[in-house]
Amino acid sequence: MKYTIMDLPGVLLLEPKVFNDSRGFFMETFHQKKYADAGIDHVFVQDNYSHSTRGTLRGLHYQLNHPQGKLVYVITGEIYDVAVDIRRGSPGFGKWVGAYLSEKNRRQVFVPEGFAHGFCVVSETADVLYKTTDLYNPDDEYGVVWSDPSIGIDWPVEVPTVSDKDKQYPGLKEAPEIHLPIYQ
Repeated sequence: MKYTIMDLPGVLLLEPKVFNDSRGFFMETFHQKKYADAGIDHVFVQDNYSHSTRGTLRGLHYQLNHPQGKLVYVITGEIYDVAVDIRRGSPGFGKWVGAYLSEKNRRQVFVPEGFAHGFCVVSETADVLYKTTDLYNPDDEYGVVWSDPSIGIDWPVEVPTVSDKDKQYPGLKEAPEIHLPIYQ
């Protein structure tokens, strides 16, 4: 497996080895030792599956008291996946990184705890799987508005379909400090 540390420390772009032949392909989507060797020594406790249509934008989400690291990959279609450093006191505070993940490139992104996460669908549909390091807790759900100009994410969709809840999140500068994780 190949991996690259993205421009925000802790966010990794992973390229698992894919074995192709006339029958199709085989790949490991997770191997604890190999991922630990790449710096992802987390225990994953929940898997999530999302099916979305072209132009759907989900995010930017995070949990504060039950933070979730996420290992994200695409089964069908293509997405643009984004991580934003929202940790108070971090040298990377407010910075973001993005990567295209697809059924063709078989890439994965690891988003560590303390980062907001989101993605948009650039294919007709996309099926996304992601492992999390903590269980989803609806009482601990927070977010930053996807279109925050202070972050300036260059989303590859002009008019995304966004949930009402995701539209209501504050910008990063408007979020109460007590609702943001602390850099350690």
